[in-house]
Amino acid sequence: MRALRGLAFALCGVGGLLLDGAAQAAELPTFRLECNNGVFTPKVLHVPAGVKFKIEIHNTGTQAIEFESVQLRKEKALASGGSSFVVIFPLDAGEYKFFDDFHLGVGEGSIVVK
Repeated sequence: MRALRGLAFALCGVGGLLLDGAAQAAELPTFRLECNNGVFTPKVLHVPAGVKFKIEIHNTGTQAIEFESVQLRKEKALASGGSSFVVIFPLDAGEYKFFDDFHLGVGEGSIVVK
């Protein structure tokens, strides 16, 4: 009986940690980025320095896209109509470039951190 009670408390603890992690993820500042056949809107995201944040990427075009940033070491491919996100850890002030790897020369933008 003691073993079952101990197991129940342990499982409640794990469940609490999972819920706490989900709550923290929901509290991240979130910035929306749309891409329509290689064209990002907005072209520039302004974000605060030293803060972890999330970029929601929405492919509103008819072709697949690939959000990519060499500086941030992030990439995310999305089919037409697809949506996803990337989490960016705190950045120093500056400008960080991103592009659509499937539409080079068309799909370019930046994140300006202040």
